[in-house]
This record gives sequence, C-alpha cells and structure tokens, in this order.
Amino acid sequence: MKKYLFIAMAIAYCSSCNLSNEKEVSRIEKRDNILKNIIPPTISENVMLLTHFGAIGDSLTDCKPAFDKAIEMCKEQKGGKIIVSEGIYLINGPIHLTDNVCIELQKGSKLVFGSTPSDYLPVVLTSWEGTFLYNYSPFIYGYQLENIAIIGEGTIDGNARDSFSKWAEHQKESQLLSRQMNHENTPLKERIFGSGHFLRPHLIQFFECKNILIEGVTIENSPFWCVHLLKSENITARKVKFNAFNRNNDGFDPEYSKNILIEDIEFNNADDNVAIKAGRDYEGRKTGIPSENIIIRNCRFKGLHGVVIGSEMSAGVQNIFVENCTYGGYCKRGIYLKSNPDRGGFIRDIYVNDVEFGEVEDLFYITAYYHGEGKGFETDIRNIFVDNIRCRKATKSGLVIQGYPSKKVSDIYFSNIRIDSCSTAMSFTNTENIVFNDIIIGQEVKIPSHAK
Repeated sequence: MKKYLFIAMAIAYCSSCNLSNEKEVSRIEKRDNILKNIIPPTISENVMLLTHFGAIGDSLTDCKPAFDKAIEMCKEQKGGKIIVSEGIYLINGPIHLTDNVCIELQKGSKLVFGSTPSDYLPVVLTSWEGTFLYNYSPFIYGYQLENIAIIGEGTIDGNARDSFSKWAEHQKESQLLSRQMNHENTPLKERIFGSGHFLRPHLIQFFECKNILIEGVTIENSPFWCVHLLKSENITARKVKFNAFNRNNDGFDPEYSKNILIEDIEFNNADDNVAIKAGRDYEGRKTGIPSENIIIRNCRFKGLHGVVIGSEMSAGVQNIFVENCTYGGYCKRGIYLKSNPDRGGFIRDIYVNDVEFGEVEDLFYITAYYHGEGKGFETDIRNIFVDNIRCRKATKSGLVIQGYPSKKVSDIYFSNIRIDSCSTAMSFTNTENIVFNDIIIGQEVKIPSHAK
C-alpha cells in the first residue's frame, strides 16, 4: 500500500537566509558571466539557392551532389548561406560542412537521408559512447570548423527507423570492442569500425568546432543521438523541435564541450532530452576536458529523462544551469545524475531552478553506482543546488541519492520542493551534508488539529 509521507522541513536561521541570498547572487553572476561568452555566429550574406546546384525537392532525386557543390562554393568564397526551399530533398550520404556556412531550411522543406550504409563511408573520426574511433560518418558532420549555422522552419529527417536504428540489436560485439580499446589505450589509428560493424552513426555532429547556431528546425528519425556536440564551444541551440523516437534518440549530447545555451526547445524524444557527457573511463580521464558552462532554460521536456549528466562523464561536468523549464509530456525521470566507480571524474556546481514536471517515475535522482558495477574510480559528486522544483506525481520516488561507501555524495541543497503525490518520498544512502529548506511531499500539513 502506498504511503504518503508528509514533510515540512525548514532550516530557518538568519545566518542561513543570508547564506542563501549570497548563493543566489553567486549563481546569477556565474550564469550571466557564462552567457557573455556565448555569441551566435554571424551569418553570411552570400546567398546560394540549393536548386541552382541541381537539387530537386521531389523526394526522388539524390541531392547530395548539389549539396557538395554548394558547400565547395562556400569554401571557395570564404562562406555562404545555402537556402533550401520548400520540397523533400533526398540526400544519399553525409553532408560535410565547411567554415562560415549557414544552411537555411525554409518552411516546408525537408532533408531526408538515404539508408544505404555504404553511402556513409569512408569512415571519419568520431566518438561512440565516449570512445574515440573511426566509424560511419554522421549524416551532417562538421570537423574542426568555425561559424556554422543550421536554421529555419524545415525538417531534418534521418529516415533511420527501418534501417540504421535496427542495428542496435547487433551492436554488442562492436560496442564491447570499442570499450576494450578505450581501456587498453589502443592507438586511435587502429580503432577502425564502419563496414562489418554495427555502431550507428549520429545524425548531426560538431567535432572540435566553434561558434555554432542551431535554430528553429525540426529533427526526427535519427539513427542514434540526434545532436552530438563533441569537443566544441560557443554553441547556441534555440527553438528546435524534436520528434525522435528511435532507440538512443537523445536530443542534445554535449561532450567535452563548453559555453552552451540550450533554450526554448520542444523535446519529444525516446531517450534523454539533454545528456551531458565527458568521455568514458580511461580515455575520458586521460582527455581531461570537462563539459562545463551549459545553460538549459525555457524548455519543454518529454521523453525518457529531462536532463541527464552521465553516465560517460569521466573528465568531469561542472557549472550546469537548468532554469525555467516545464514539461510537454511524461518523463521517466526529471533530473538524473549518474555515474559508477569505473568513471572517476566529478559532477559539481549544478543548479536546478524553477522547473516543473507532471508525472514521472522519479523526480530527482543521483546515483554513483549506475548499473551496480565498476570499481577503482569513484566519482566525486557535490555542490548540487535544487530550488523551486514542482511535480504533480512521482510514481516511485521523489528524491533519491545513492552515494558510494568510499566516496559519499555531499553538499546537496534542496529548497522549495513540492511533490503532490509520491510513493517513496526520499531515499538517501552514502551521503553527507544534505540540506533541506521548505519541502512538501504529499499534502501540506497546516494548522494542527486540537482536542474538542
């Protein structure tokens, strides 16, 4: 039988109030200083129509040659804005971007990628679940570029539901091989996957890029993660819509990346809406580039989880801000921080403010023992600040923290938390210095009754 635990905790001393105000000012100043470093790229005025390069939006003509020609022209002219007008454009193979390029997908336009694996060869340098390797090219790929924009009201359709998405059933052998290469520090030149393997390519990947804008477009039917931001910085993503229901169709996956603004996004994903990563195990610790300075605000979450940190986060994650977000539908978990003792690294200085969910399984969940596995490299998880978070119903648990015996989760601050209905209110193990201020789980207890 479900039991409702009615809790009203208040640690209300003048000194703590002053400390709270100082923390709020510190949070806002830190956030605003980060925002100063996130500047969208200037879009070229050198306009090119994709149709002038032979593209036909009839859903039948292969328009990859037209894209290749247009991008080559942009390269020769030091930049350009490629206009994709209304129509359905078949793209049999990847679009490899160049510096100073904007692709504008006008209303009614759709890029539909072909499903023949050999079209995405030769292999390119990429990363797969936190391990660098050579694999099939992402469908839209930018490597070591600056000033890239994908904008407009059109759609990017990975067309992967009946092709690449099904590779998940056959990927285990290659997946384990990639992890072995990671742990054994196999030279990168020997990590060749592609043909004969089943590691699904990403839909969009920016790798070692700077100054990126993704705005307005709809993203759907991805073969794997939708937008992978890898070792990149100064990124703005706004007003993007996701309808991505294949396996592992995360929305945004920042990895080893910094100075990112994700705002006004309409998520509808079969997996994590935002999953912040920083490399896996040995390679992540060796690379040592944390994902940091990421602001997620004014978004509507819907899918598996709202915001996730991990589990591949071995180089560390810090300075993450989740603000003024709500929900567009069900999420299994609202905010989810996960690691295990194979990862190492740290998760710290995480700020969650003014966020609302409807029905979830678990509202707020931290685990340092993800999948119950790993040893030798515990993660340091501390300095998490959660303020003004609301949830209508948590079918399993409200607040969960699972530390590790030799590395406890510490310095977690909850304030102004309200969960209307919940099976297990709180479950904390291997923790220290967990602070509460104004928590209501279940029905608020008001004036006490008295004997008549």
